[in-house]
Amino acid sequence: MPTPTAALQVSTRAPLRELNTFGLPAVAATLVRITSEADLRRVVDHPEFGRAPKFILGGGSNVVFTRDLAALVLKIDILGRRLVQEDAHAWVLEAGAGEPWADFVAWSLAQGWPGLENLALIPGSVGAAPVQNIGAYGVELKDRFESLDAVDLTTGRTVRLTAAECHFGYRDSVFKGLLAGKSVITRVRFRVPKPWRAALGYLELERKMAETGNHAPDARTIFDWICAVRRAKLPDPAVIGNAGSFFKNPVVTAEQCRDIIGRDPEIVHYPMPDGSVKLAAGWLIDACGWKGKTVGKAGVYEKQALVLVNRGGATGAEVMTLARAIQESVYGRFGIRLEPEPVVV
Repeated sequence: MPTPTAALQVSTRAPLRELNTFGLPAVAATLVRITSEADLRRVVDHPEFGRAPKFILGGGSNVVFTRDLAALVLKIDILGRRLVQEDAHAWVLEAGAGEPWADFVAWSLAQGWPGLENLALIPGSVGAAPVQNIGAYGVELKDRFESLDAVDLTTGRTVRLTAAECHFGYRDSVFKGLLAGKSVITRVRFRVPKPWRAALGYLELERKMAETGNHAPDARTIFDWICAVRRAKLPDPAVIGNAGSFFKNPVVTAEQCRDIIGRDPEIVHYPMPDGSVKLAAGWLIDACGWKGKTVGKAGVYEKQALVLVNRGGATGAEVMTLARAIQESVYGRFGIRLEPEPVVV
């Protein structure tokens, strides 16, 4: 039950099933809901909480719970969204870390500030987006990033980080490395450029243009197309528990790609600016026959092999048993090791 501790919202023996989109069972020994930077400073100054190991929980869309958590769970619920700056070159938008990412994208477009539409309908929170450097349909968060605020969990001080200081990589950032568990993102700012330019260099979008005959779609049309594509191939976490794409798309050298194409000419691949090649992990998994398969109560989604799902009552252990079996299968056939996207706890 929630209890007031120096104005903090604290719960003990807090169930986490409803706080992760996979719907996996776990219990937090202690959970604190964070609605402001002041709450984080209270945690830092708290005689017990300040020294405790901490686990930061946003929207719960990128985590696999395999056990109960002894660490202090900080549930980030900081809200708010606004335009903070506009000039001839861009709009700068800000959102609280607890804002749902999909809602923020829809809101920005409704306000007449296009630029985030390719990242439509990605589950999770705004604060989690830089951690993962989320990306979809040819755009990554780093392409629209301005800066963020984060609170140091040792000192309680707020710091502002630029893109360079975040060390963004493919589904990676400093918050998965040096600052993991040490800082909490509280607010994020995005720069959406003027004039707006469509990002259309992706297969599904090219198909939509061909189907509709619209080769110059506006931002709203791209948003609608991407929402339709995602809904058609990805399960709604409110209906079927999942964490979205479970594996990162592996990046290989051009030589490795040619070798694989020699054996599997139909492999889906995307040349990268640096000469490397990104392979579609979903295609690799499907080619190994995993689509629709089940291990215990965890399964591979029938419409998209990249998504693992909770078929009802699955545990984190079952999800990870399935994931490891897929990794071994793909490595055995292609010599490629798939890396999970979610944090496994």
